[in-house]
Amino acid sequence: MNEPLKFTKMQGLGNDYVYVNGFNQTVADPAALSRRISDRHFGIGSDGLVLILPSRTQDVRMRMFNPDGSEAEMCGNAIRCVGKYVHDHGISTKDMLRVETGAGVKIVRLIKEGGEVCGATVDMGEPILTPAEIPATLPEGAQGDRFLALPVTVDGKEYAVTAVSMGNPHAVIFMDGIDDLDLPAIGPKFENHPLFPQRTNTEFVEVVNEARVRMRVWERGTGETLACGTGACAVAVASFLNGRTGRIVEVELRGGLLRIKWDETDGHVYMTGPATTVYDGTFYL
Repeated sequence: MNEPLKFTKMQGLGNDYVYVNGFNQTVADPAALSRRISDRHFGIGSDGLVLILPSRTQDVRMRMFNPDGSEAEMCGNAIRCVGKYVHDHGISTKDMLRVETGAGVKIVRLIKEGGEVCGATVDMGEPILTPAEIPATLPEGAQGDRFLALPVTVDGKEYAVTAVSMGNPHAVIFMDGIDDLDLPAIGPKFENHPLFPQRTNTEFVEVVNEARVRMRVWERGTGETLACGTGACAVAVASFLNGRTGRIVEVELRGGLLRIKWDETDGHVYMTGPATTVYDGTFYL
């Protein structure tokens, strides 16, 4: 019989991952496993794999892998679910967790209803706006220390793009008619644009008012997802920098709402949203 692997399926606003407890199980090849389990026809079906691991210096360590097997630095929706998992499985009894990620240490404050963890507020840290650190290359002829509403040509059409990193790179485009976009056609062209040497996540944003925006997201290595936490944070930062919203904004994604605050006192971005367990299961390797 093949070796059994215990897992938990969880989702944050429909951004769903398979979570594996690395405190008592070992995954030899997480990239290959992510490719297998993410398949929605022949696997479990998910936006990727998240390993919850011991950390030498923090409460836990989080590693996440996309459906194509590539490892991502961070995921805002996934880290909320990590907080819930750690609490629900008795790994920690703390209401505030320090989680080691590929994008640095993130602070996760659990939100409870009736004693049950239903969500979290995550200190996502300061946004990275310096192009070389995103990383992104300024378009030819552009100058300055920010990639702010700069013209980028994709498939023969020019877009005003704002680039932000929240530990992973994002390209934010403000436009009308986001529901009519053929994202599977245009998304990969942004993702693999030569201005983004490590590829990029891409958010297409429609402003509702100064306190609310709507977005669709194409995630590198994944495709369109129902939600992206780091993407929502990047959108909130870009919205403020472009004078379209204030520092506190509700971001409406296809999977639901996230509340984002870019605090002017410490410069950090705070994300609040739900975390939900779908089911526990066993996958045979």
